[in-house]
Amino acid sequence: MKNSTPTLLTLAVIACYTLSGCSKPDASAPGAGSNSAATQALIPIIVQLDWVPEPEHGGLFQAQARGWFREAGLDVTLVPGGPNALVNQRVATGQAQIGQGESVTTLLDTRKGLPLLQVAAVFQNDPSVFLLHADSPIRDFKELAGRKIMARPGWIFLDFLRQKYAMDFTVIPFNFSVSNFIADKEFIQQGYYIAEPFFITQGGAPAPRYLYAWDAGYDSYAVLVANSEWAKGNPAALRAFVDAYVRGWRDYIEGDPSPAHEAMKQANPKNDDAFLAFSRKMIVDEKLVVGRDATDSTRIGRLDPARYATQLKIVEDLKLIPVGSLKVSDVMTTDYLPQ
Repeated sequence: MKNSTPTLLTLAVIACYTLSGCSKPDASAPGAGSNSAATQALIPIIVQLDWVPEPEHGGLFQAQARGWFREAGLDVTLVPGGPNALVNQRVATGQAQIGQGESVTTLLDTRKGLPLLQVAAVFQNDPSVFLLHADSPIRDFKELAGRKIMARPGWIFLDFLRQKYAMDFTVIPFNFSVSNFIADKEFIQQGYYIAEPFFITQGGAPAPRYLYAWDAGYDSYAVLVANSEWAKGNPAALRAFVDAYVRGWRDYIEGDPSPAHEAMKQANPKNDDAFLAFSRKMIVDEKLVVGRDATDSTRIGRLDPARYATQLKIVEDLKLIPVGSLKVSDVMTTDYLPQ
């Protein structure tokens, strides 16, 4: 059951600052005056992150630190996530208006009746991969047959591989650590390849190789998801948010990332300069925000309906949803992206 907005906002802010997970607005930023009437005029938006603050949230933290959300008339609170962030559930129940997640998983939650709408890309290509040791003999997905893999059991890509290659493998539940990988040269695990490789090399192992999910035909987005009911009632606020967010990503990858990095270090004390620089460089070099085949930054935030049609067919073929039970327009929109 939904609580009133003030109560939800208060709880989220308390939780956020208790976990040191929010970047406080820059008091010197445009529209960030101390006048209480001006503050009350700002539209509150709570954003539920999927993980602890890291460079994968660069667009959000850059826009926040540079004051662009407040300049757009928004009072944005960034709530840290973690292993049990339950992003879609929090967005669906009004505990947050926007969340960061993965596009294919969100399709299934939408089919369950959750009021979710995918409104902007975080990464044009989700960076979830299989991590392999540098000298591993495995070069292709078919060679995973009979292997043991540490991964999130609910990752739909696992079912996709089983079906596509008519094979099976053993899944060990993901423990959010690379210690097993470092210790065992035969180990294979799921990872975000803009993060785990840093900790693998810090642990003394060579830089890993990757099997990219998109090379198997599973090309999902890392995506921003909005509560569809809230989006319908607040279209101007959502457009203003997405516009500032896209601006934040462009500035983070093309300009000086230090405003976002300083905010991330405050929000997540485990961040250090070396990791932040590594992860951002991976995001930039791999063109995750702009797209692997991009020649400029015009696709930041963009979503392609044709890719969603492919994603819907994947979950239909896996019999995770009935054929025709969802249309592309049920799950995503480009209406809130900058024109």
